[in-house]
Amino acid sequence: MRRTELWPWLAAAVVLAGLTVPWFLWGSSTVVAGLPVWLWWHVGWMCLASVAFWLFAQRAWGIGIETAGDGSSGVSRDETGPAREAGAETGGERR
Repeated sequence: MRRTELWPWLAAAVVLAGLTVPWFLWGSSTVVAGLPVWLWWHVGWMCLASVAFWLFAQRAWGIGIETAGDGSSGVSRDETGPAREAGAETGGERR
């Protein structure tokens, strides 16, 4: 596990989740461009969350869930692939 990468992503997730609800805007009746400011907060926050998730998916997908050891997935190579899929679909035997 790459712990040096795990903690910043965990902190980003907590901040994104914690500031999703704009509690500091409760009771505010400020309107910007015809919409309440809390609605603009949600639109901007969802854009920020989308960018953060895209970055996470590109750079750190699977971080914190890797298996210990050699990093193999536990599935042997002969159990996967086109030969097995073709044999299973046609009822034929695997070579």
